[in-house]
Amino acid sequence: MLTAHRWNAATRTPEPVAADALPATAADVPADDVLWIDLTDPTPEEEERVFGRFFRVHDLTRGDITKPRREAGQGAHLPKVEEFADYLFVVVNPLPTALLENAATGSPQVRLRDRPQLSAVLTPTVLLTHHYTPLACVQQVSDYVARHGECARRGPDYLFHLILDAMVDEYAPLVDRVSGRLDRLESHVFRNPTPDTLQRLLRLKRLVSGLRKTLILEREVLARLTRGEFELVDDREIAYYRNVYDHLVRYTELVESAREMVSDLMESHLAAASNRLNQVMKLLTMISTVVLPMTLIAGIYGMNFEDSVAPSYHSPYGFWFALGLMAGTGLVSYALFRWRRWV
Repeated sequence: MLTAHRWNAATRTPEPVAADALPATAADVPADDVLWIDLTDPTPEEEERVFGRFFRVHDLTRGDITKPRREAGQGAHLPKVEEFADYLFVVVNPLPTALLENAATGSPQVRLRDRPQLSAVLTPTVLLTHHYTPLACVQQVSDYVARHGECARRGPDYLFHLILDAMVDEYAPLVDRVSGRLDRLESHVFRNPTPDTLQRLLRLKRLVSGLRKTLILEREVLARLTRGEFELVDDREIAYYRNVYDHLVRYTELVESAREMVSDLMESHLAAASNRLNQVMKLLTMISTVVLPMTLIAGIYGMNFEDSVAPSYHSPYGFWFALGLMAGTGLVSYALFRWRRWV
């Protein structure tokens, strides 16, 4: 689906532009206008219309943009930023919508390899965004500029900053939810280290590791955008990009802390499980040691002897003597364990 909005010096609100009413090429957009074209799950024909005829991009850029469709099993392209002669190309990985919904309900169980890809092409007058799945950050910015249309006239770089800001803010509830789950799992690890707890830790580790990898790469993209090395990012907008970068750095540090905590909890879980196993084996060993002399006495006394020992097999006291002897050896063994402080 192709949607387009246009701002010019005479209007304070965006004007929707139909697909068949778009200018023939990006060069036909007046210098004072700003045009934002968003492609949501576009068809190959729509991609050709925008990236082939309206604004022709490099073949490598075209390949990166369409990678999720061409290589469906390989996942999205990792975050990157590249500058070409007449445009700036940026790729970021927003959080999947399903992951955000599950984080809100307390169950972040979505694989990050299913993360979407948001591709953006910036020119002096045009912002092109492309994604194969609906993105909350894009919809949020679209609603925002519909109410505050005057801000969009600042240029495509400012519009793209709004998208990045909304995308980065999506990490806040997810990071808080992961931290809360880790705090709850910490008590489970020391109270009852079950295999289910270990599986939950492993799922969180995969989630946190994926978040960390994405955040580190996106941090590098934002760092380059804040250095002033790209002409298409105006100097007055660098401060806004720097603000987004600061938020991203903070979330990266929180995810790094969560990653370390997951690793520590997994080690603690293994230590607690090993200690629990040692306690069980210690108890079983003690029981075996206590019962072993009784078994030995019962085996010896169960032999078919007559009068070779006293009391004899036929003595009225023989049975009780054997029981008392077994109980005595058990008590002596237990007293020895207590004296050696083994129990």
